Amino acid sequence: SNFKKSVLLNFLKWFNRKLYLNVDNEYQSEIYGISQYGPKGLPYFDSPFLRDLYLHGAHDIGHAVQDLETVGCTSFAVWGNKSDDGNLILGRNFDFYAGDAFAKDKIVAFINPDKGHPFMMVTWPGMIGVCSGMNTEGLTVTINASKSKIPLIAKTPISIVTREILQYASNLEEAIAIAKNRKVFVSESIMVGSAKDNKAILIEIAPDNLDIFEAPNGNQLVCSNHIQSNALKENQRNLNQIKNSHSQYRFERTEQLLDQNKKITPQIAVDILRNKDGIDNAPLGYGNEKAINQLLAHHGIVFKPAQRLVWVSASPYQLGEFVCYDLNTIFENKNENKEIVSFGNGIMNIPADPFLKTLAYQNYEQFRIEDKKMNLFLANKNNLTSEYINYYQSLNPEYWVVYYKVGLYFYQNKKYDLAQEQFEKTLNKEITTLPEREKVSNYLKKIKRKL
Repeated sequence: SNFKKSVLLNFLKWFNRKLYLNVDNEYQSEIYGISQYGPKGLPYFDSPFLRDLYLHGAHDIGHAVQDLETVGCTSFAVWGNKSDDGNLILGRNFDFYAGDAFAKDKIVAFINPDKGHPFMMVTWPGMIGVCSGMNTEGLTVTINASKSKIPLIAKTPISIVTREILQYASNLEEAIAIAKNRKVFVSESIMVGSAKDNKAILIEIAPDNLDIFEAPNGNQLVCSNHIQSNALKENQRNLNQIKNSHSQYRFERTEQLLDQNKKITPQIAVDILRNKDGIDNAPLGYGNEKAINQLLAHHGIVFKPAQRLVWVSASPYQLGEFVCYDLNTIFENKNENKEIVSFGNGIMNIPADPFLKTLAYQNYEQFRIEDKKMNLFLANKNNLTSEYINYYQSLNPEYWVVYYKVGLYFYQNKKYDLAQEQFEKTLNKEITTLPEREKVSNYLKKIKRKL
């Protein structure tokens, strides 16, 4: 729709009208340089630079305005008597899903800036902001989205704030000082780990406030998608997030898995990031957002800051090999001849998940295809055969969605007794959120009135 495009673009121009005042010239220059190599002649923007600048705030705008459920990240940190050698270990899944194409061109970037500290980050073409990264001082940053009110004007994109922290901070105190100096337009939890401090904290930042959350037990920190610090946790949006989303469930599951392992190693950290089961190993079905491993991650990552080691997952999701990179070696190697070389340390790689070779994984990949077809069938009100319904449900039998969508199909076709059977099966599975469970219950109430 040209009309909708026009409305959206005019909104973006108005909303971002002062974005340039909140992004330092250093980063605007870098974005400008990258924009010169981007696609030319797109009809939507006069300037490739403005397009690329706006894209750095796209996460913030979408997450605030649409209240997107594309974010379900889980992160944790351990140190002291909870890690294998007493040094800090951090792990996180970046479960931001915006279509399969979004995760195809991933980059592990190593940046040696004119000012500040050299650092690495996981990113994609054109993105200079940081979602996951570590610098040569052994300082790490990862971000987890939280609930926000709808902002009225763009401020500093959160990924630019974390980029500045990564480039210029060497310890927790310096990271906090940088965060306090920036105005943002969404709420976010920034997990910052520091080799110098040998611990991690959460800088929980909102448009109108900032607070620091430290580990309550002194050696372990967990973060999902709700706020934990005293100044922000009682916000009504945050309370609703805890009640209505899958954030608290993933938080408790992460704590459970950490408790089950006396000492965390990089391999155990990867195993936790890949875990697909629910609390007490309850089956969730594959792709359930209650799982730490939702089988949609853009990347998984593990840091050992004291050793300047980082492991980054290869595709698909976080199931592929976790490739090890040693920042000491990488930034010491001048590579004067500009040869194309691998920065990975193959000896220390963590093998791919054996799940990749199972029938269950093959079925899950086929389920993703059939599930998209199912959405089209429901939208177009196509007729489904009993053979197809059985096949669809057999691909992911523990996942509540396969029963819910079949229930919707029967409800659309006024086969209320069959719809009731499917919705009752749905309620016996681990439904992702409370609003979704209530939706199923409401369908059952409607059916009982009709019957």
